[in-house]
This record gives sequence, structure tokens and C-alpha cells, in this order.
Amino acid sequence: MENEAMSLYELNSLVRRGLHACLPDEYWIQAELSDVRSNYSGHCYMEFVQKDPKSNALIAKARGVIWSNVFMRLRPYFERETGQAFVSGIKVMVKVTVDFHELYGFSLTVVDIDPAYTIGDLARRRKEILKKLDEEGILTMNKELEMPEPLQRIAVISSATAAGYGDFCNQLHGNKFGFVFYTKLFPAIMQGDRVEESVISALERIYADCDNWDVVVIIRGGGATSDLSGFDTYDLAAHCAQFPLPVITGIGHERDDTVIDMVSHTRVKTPTAAAEYIIGRMLETAGRLEDLSERIRSEIPVRLNAEAERISRLVARVPLVVQSRIQRENMRCERNCSRLQMAWQKRFIREEHQLDVLPRLVMLATSRMEKEKHRLELVDRILKSSSPEHLLKRGYSITLYNGRAVRDTSALKPGDEVETVLATGKFKSIVK
Repeated sequence: MENEAMSLYELNSLVRRGLHACLPDEYWIQAELSDVRSNYSGHCYMEFVQKDPKSNALIAKARGVIWSNVFMRLRPYFERETGQAFVSGIKVMVKVTVDFHELYGFSLTVVDIDPAYTIGDLARRRKEILKKLDEEGILTMNKELEMPEPLQRIAVISSATAAGYGDFCNQLHGNKFGFVFYTKLFPAIMQGDRVEESVISALERIYADCDNWDVVVIIRGGGATSDLSGFDTYDLAAHCAQFPLPVITGIGHERDDTVIDMVSHTRVKTPTAAAEYIIGRMLETAGRLEDLSERIRSEIPVRLNAEAERISRLVARVPLVVQSRIQRENMRCERNCSRLQMAWQKRFIREEHQLDVLPRLVMLATSRMEKEKHRLELVDRILKSSSPEHLLKRGYSITLYNGRAVRDTSALKPGDEVETVLATGKFKSIVK
């Protein structure tokens, strides 16, 4: 028998009725927002995702929608309570109904939201960032910097069109004390997705000209508190914490501190409060300078009198010091003269002794020369008496064979010719 087939629409209708029958209620779910977007009609479409805590891989995903009449109510409520924009990447707890449409498929329709869950998640993220900064040893680096005095050269990071920037400048330059301040704006985007990138870029431009500034002021002022998420990032906090100049933040919110508020040198509520803080620091510096000036004016006469008295005492001591010095020098000269006289006496005695020894040396040398002359004469007589010429004159002769003296007859044989040398001549003979 041929199987009966149903249409896709009929199957999807069956699925819709089955889901409605099985899941008719509203359910609270926890998920992370992804791909949040709203259209011209005011409806908000998104994806709910869940990630594995260890691998961060997606383990669940569902399409979601908030109809315009609900979104107009939930969005301001959520952003007011959390200070966080309703954007991708945040974790939420929402009440949903489970729906299935024959054409659009499975979806979750949001009917309510719990801001407390998101607030807890934001607090956890801030805590994790602060813990990481603390482990790296940079959490309090900016707070430990000494605030320069006087505090006059101000690098401002803000939006050029922000009302808070104008209020800051008006408050600072129009101060009733007449303090002079030098400010320069380093423009940055102070709301939206590019806050982190823009503020870090401004900090890098200030760092390139760091020696010309005393302090950095980051001000925002005005705007929705939902745009504060850009100030709760690790990279921006790390830049502020390690910046070589003190950082003052006045982002214009009172309820919660952002991460850069916690790592900056000084946190104030508003841009106007930042200007008042700087003016107050200048007032303290001016007060200390005034106190120092007054101390200088009051202490100069006292110091002059003290120095005059000290100089008088020194002048009175000069004759005594000179006389004492003269006495010491006289004694030193006397000691040196005595030592010099003794040294010359010792040297004279040594030289005199050497002069006494000289005649004895002459006598010894003369005697030695006579002895050596006599010894040489004896040697000369011995040498002359031992010479061959003297022996020949005494009647001796020398027999030579082949030019050598013959000492043994065994060296000769019959027929050899020998030569005999006498005192007055020589002759040859034949051996027989």
C-alpha cells in the first residue's frame, strides 16, 4: 500500500502544537547574548548562546526575539538598573516562552528580564579584571604616583562635543582664584563599542609628549549609564594603571565605579568635580607657598641676626686663632731646624769617617800592587826557564818526525827521515 505523506507545513504545524502542549509555560533561562540587533519596527532579534566553561566552545544556541512593545519597556529598565547597554557579549537571565513557527522555525520569545543576574556577572567580570591586575603587580601603580605641584598642565581625554568637557573647561579657567591652567583636548569616543580603542589611542598620544603634562583627566559627563561598559575592560585598565602620569577620572556616574575608576589615581563623580579637585589642589599648593613665603619673611631677620652674631664671634676669634697658628708654625719650624741640624751632624760624621778610611785604602792598594808585581816577576822567570829556546841553549835538542816531536823510538822504523833541532840550527838524519 502506498504510504500517505504529509506536507512540510503540516509537519511543522504538528511540531508547533506538540511544543505548545509540552512547554506551555514561561521559563527563566541563563544565557549569553549574541548578534543583538533591532529593526525599524522596534523589534529586537538576537541569539542566545551557551559556551563550555573549559573550552569556550558553543554547546547550545537558540534564536530569540523581543517584540517592540516589550522591548520598549525592558531595555530602559535593564540599562537603568545595570548601567550596561543591552548588547552582545553580556550574560542575562530572561523569562521566555518556547515558540515554533511553520516558516521561521524554533525561537524563544522574551517576556521579562532580571537585571540582578547581569549586575552580578558584571561585578564578577570586574573582580576578575582587578584580580588579574593585582597578580601582575600593576593594580595600584597609578595611585602610588605623587601628584605634581603646581598642577597646571592638564591633558584632557574627552569628546570635543561633550557638555561635560565644556563644563570642565569653564569651571577650570573661570576659577575665582585667578589660577592659570593650560589644557589640551585629546579627542576620544566616550560611548559605544569604540570607547576602549579610542581612549587607549588618546593615552598613547599623551605618552608621546609626556614631559609637557602634569596630569591626565578622563571625563565623560552626560550620556546614558548603559554606555559605561567600554570603561570596564582589561586593556584600558592596564594602560591607565601603568601610565606614568596621575590619571583623574570623572566619567559622570555616581552609583558604580568602573574598572578604570578603581585603578586611576583619583576618581571624582563628574567633569565639574574633576575641575574642582584640580582647583583645590592648586589652592593647597598656593596655601603652602604662601605659608613658606611668610616663613621666609619672618625668618630672614632672625637668620640675618644669627649670622651677624656668628660672624662677630668668628671675627673675635680671628686674633686668637692667628696667634695660635703662628705659635704652632714657630714650634714646627723649631722642630724642623733641630731635625735638620741633627741630620747635618750625622751626615758630617759619616763623611768624616769616609775621609779617614781613604788613606788606609790607598796604603792597602799600594801594598797589594807590590805583591802582585813580585808574583808576576816570579811567573815570568818560571815561564822563561821553561821555554824550548832556553832548554836548547842548555844543550838539549828536539827530534821531529813529520813535524812532530819524537818521544818514543817505537814510533820510528829504519829508513825514516827525522829532523834534529839545536839551539843554533838543525839537521836531518836517516834511521838505520
